[in-house]
Amino acid sequence: MSDTTAPEPDTSPRPIVVGVDGSQISYQAVAWAAVEAELRQWPLHLVVAYGVQSGREPFTALGVAEKGAVRSEGLRVLAEAARIAHHAAPGNTFSLTSEAVDELALPALMRRSARARMMVVGNRGRGAIRRAVLGSVSTGLARHAHCPVTVVHGDLDIERLGVDRPVIVGVDGTENSLPAVRMAFEEASLRKAPLIAVHSWCDTSGFDLEVVGWETIRQSEDVLLAEGLAGFGEEFPDVSVERHVTYETPVRALLDYSDRAQLLVVGTHGRGGFAGVVLGSVSTALLHVANCPVLVVRSQEESR
Repeated sequence: MSDTTAPEPDTSPRPIVVGVDGSQISYQAVAWAAVEAELRQWPLHLVVAYGVQSGREPFTALGVAEKGAVRSEGLRVLAEAARIAHHAAPGNTFSLTSEAVDELALPALMRRSARARMMVVGNRGRGAIRRAVLGSVSTGLARHAHCPVTVVHGDLDIERLGVDRPVIVGVDGTENSLPAVRMAFEEASLRKAPLIAVHSWCDTSGFDLEVVGWETIRQSEDVLLAEGLAGFGEEFPDVSVERHVTYETPVRALLDYSDRAQLLVVGTHGRGGFAGVVLGSVSTALLHVANCPVLVVRSQEESR
């Protein structure tokens, strides 16, 4: 009769994981994630992945030496990222860890997303570790990660992320958008910022034609939007909420508001108030063109 003991469950707190490659945008992602870690009191974990595709690196002494040099550069990048994190969140009330791994960036981050509270990356890569980074991982991570993903881009100024800039959330009127709505309320509450909930009724692009009976449509869609926000106001009484129903494509509507936002929150996909548009296409487009960080939250169906 064998004597086996079940392993103890892993009770360590799940971190915010940031992918870093030495590019300026990845350092901006580190700064954003450090502020988020301090706001939420979550650990922060920095990852440099310096692996290359199989068959692209010769098994020679030169290849081994090159890999050692790349790893050394990765460690230097991590040290700089840690300095930036401490500067962005000077309270230093969160724990900070880091690792340099000989793995491809996207698979490495995907695996770590299973144990993360949130993943944070820049919207493009190819920084100091140019040979190891084969392209941006932001789109793949946002589509397939096991947790929410924030994609940082543009000239992020941490000092400007104050209460004068709202959090924006896209609401499509279905249950799939509820996790994104909840996280948007959480972010607004933590940041002491107002929340703007945007519901777009139009799913076409092209000529701007007058909509017959738009006021009646707008009122009915506003009711749908209010239902999508129901209950969150009571749970987060400190968050002031504005509701906006627009006759535009979802991307155009959310982009208009992102210009003055500190954070844009969207779901991965959904149907309803976005009139049949698969929100995956919306979130994917916003990852690359929005003027503020974009937080992509998985739907309830995907989280099961």
